[in-house]
Amino acid sequence: MSAVIKAEHISYTYPGDEDTPPVQALRDVSLEIEEGSFTAILGHNGCGKSTLAKVLCMILEPDEGTLEVYGRDMTAEDATDEDVFNARRNVGMVFQNPDNQLVATIVEEDVAFGCENLGVAPADIRRRVDEALATVGMTEYARHATHRLSGGQKQRVAIAGVLAMRRRCIIFDESTAMLDPKGRREVMDTICRLNREEGITVIHITHYMNEATLADRVVVMSEGGIIMDGTPREVFSRVSELRAAELDVPQTTELLWGLKNAGWDVAVDIFDADECAREIARALERGGHGNT
Repeated sequence: MSAVIKAEHISYTYPGDEDTPPVQALRDVSLEIEEGSFTAILGHNGCGKSTLAKVLCMILEPDEGTLEVYGRDMTAEDATDEDVFNARRNVGMVFQNPDNQLVATIVEEDVAFGCENLGVAPADIRRRVDEALATVGMTEYARHATHRLSGGQKQRVAIAGVLAMRRRCIIFDESTAMLDPKGRREVMDTICRLNREEGITVIHITHYMNEATLADRVVVMSEGGIIMDGTPREVFSRVSELRAAELDVPQTTELLWGLKNAGWDVAVDIFDADECAREIARALERGGHGNT
């Protein structure tokens, strides 16, 4: 697979003012995102993950390093506004608060808004809106008022708006953080379906460990840099290191890790509750449960 986004030695510092000093948010970050992949980015508050999202989406320009998007160097001296505009046609972002993303009072009008700004023909807009709403499971709400939707429904409308603009890569910047458990499930189901059925490249920034287990790859950030990068099983088996980075682990991993430390003969890289129960049952059958 080819790289959709390639960041090399990226750094970014928020400028200070007379009352606050500058804050370096990213430190020498290198990261490649493969086309069609699903990458979760984790880290405690202030670790730089949302700043990285804004750099990858070209909302912020890095102070140092290079950023290639679909093969074009956005940081090159000869990069033009047209280059950035074309790159943004392929990379979209869904933010944390769905209320801050909706611009129209009717669902289908909101989904159409971005296409209208791109100058898409009306007939094409109609088709794109219908397809996008169907993809996120919101067709029956096309004529509903946006302010009457639940948080999860609003976030799915925001995702539909990005889809209608034909974005090939979508960055979700803590897009489930303000939702209740039902809304989070709705949005995560949509994200997984977009990746696996539509082939859309997904970068999901989250602080929910169970959401990260759904990804193909997990990147962990701390103090503006990347400290871990691997599959969910590889990353979440490093429980002590994650705790040192002020992060939790999935509940099943936490349970199995505690049992292993108590002398049980169990694997810790398990995220499914049923599989976790079977692993404990197997350990009991083997008699490998220590002295507890």
